[in-house]
Amino acid sequence: MRKLLVPTLAAIAALVVLLNLGFWQLDRLAWKEHLIEQVRAGVASQPVPAPGPGDWSALTEEADYRHVSLNGHFLEGAVFYYIALEKPVGRVGGPGLMVYAPFETDDGWVVLVNRGFVPQGLDPAEREAITTPPEGDWRLTGLLRLSEKPNWTTPKPDPNDRIWFARDTHAMAELLGVSERSVAPYSIDLDAEFTPTSGLPQAGETIVRFKNDHLGYALTWFGLAATLIGVYLTYAASILWPRRKGDG
Repeated sequence: MRKLLVPTLAAIAALVVLLNLGFWQLDRLAWKEHLIEQVRAGVASQPVPAPGPGDWSALTEEADYRHVSLNGHFLEGAVFYYIALEKPVGRVGGPGLMVYAPFETDDGWVVLVNRGFVPQGLDPAEREAITTPPEGDWRLTGLLRLSEKPNWTTPKPDPNDRIWFARDTHAMAELLGVSERSVAPYSIDLDAEFTPTSGLPQAGETIVRFKNDHLGYALTWFGLAATLIGVYLTYAASILWPRRKGDG
């Protein structure tokens, strides 16, 4: 029995860790499913006023894809976010660019607005004409998208062509010369109704997608726990009931 003391304590400690990790992933699964349900309801809901500066510090992941509205006018300039539309809502898909333009609200703060998709391969003059922001005052509606921070796998932006590979609103706004203090930490994807008569930029192409691997992770941790129990029982049996030489 003394030979089993240390292995037993180690096995119990490891089992507790593995089970806790499994149950934690189940909690995360319930949270993610609730979040996905909220998003589906929010996308189809009536728009609410877009969060202003007083609300920015309190924004959480649950604000992503919220249907919002705002009033104001477009500022000059545009930047682009590279994307490939596999299942477009509109008539154009494939590799291309989302057009982001600065929009100054009636309250004086600025948000980057995703006006929609343009296909890859347009010549610079045609792209510039299509992406020139409309004039006048507007009431916009669309889906709030929280800013992204690029990681080490994200290609670096191309400042010459103004192309980004992550929705980094801070960096985009900085290139456009918009004051950092007045820029929202999110962008807004316009609803499909804001597609101009020319058809481009093609609005309403938000990809609503959540990564949800928590069930798989939970099963992995529980599987490791079951394996640990099996290994421990086999080892304990070999100590408590060793086979004699010649036993066949």
